[in-house]
Amino acid sequence: MKVEPRRLVIGTTNAHKGRELAELLEPVGFAIQTLKEFPKYLNVVEDGDSFAANACKKAAEQAVYLNAWVMADDSGLEVDALAGAPGIYSARYAGDDAKDTDNNAKLLSELADIPWKKRGALYYCHIAVADPTGAIRAESWGECRGIIRAVAAGNNGFGYDPLFEIREYHQTFGQLGPSVKSAISHRARASRAIVPKLVALADEWQ
Repeated sequence: MKVEPRRLVIGTTNAHKGRELAELLEPVGFAIQTLKEFPKYLNVVEDGDSFAANACKKAAEQAVYLNAWVMADDSGLEVDALAGAPGIYSARYAGDDAKDTDNNAKLLSELADIPWKKRGALYYCHIAVADPTGAIRAESWGECRGIIRAVAAGNNGFGYDPLFEIREYHQTFGQLGPSVKSAISHRARASRAIVPKLVALADEWQ
């Protein structure tokens, strides 16, 4: 008897995030949807004081609203020389309506006088999964360390990827492409960590 894939809504309209997570989760029996597939979805205010708080809030509120299992993540860049900034404000570092290019330009400006050896940074991702009642049923996290370049390189990825160099590869995520990123990124690591927890919940899935 064929087992139907379990529906899991990824709480984002970001096509890049949805694609990355679908590639990881569909092979283990989950039918992935994103918020783009719903005519109406909840615009959750991300006012938490940490990546974990924001991820849990987005998952819980969206799950209740859609009456579905929802996975949400909150992720961003933490730069050592900037005391962890932009952190939870990564997507709006240069303002609420900022584009990736705006955020990258501000980051480079803030690091203009910082020497290469002190430009260490990490991408961090926290994932939370909520059931239709809004209860958080699983959480995971992942990080990926690198260094911030002075000049962007590569057209792959999104966000700060063209500036974020993986030391071992001597290339940015923008240069490395999706196959490498899907293996070593903060989101990939957090997603792999959540998979066994989702499988453990399989019997409760509706």
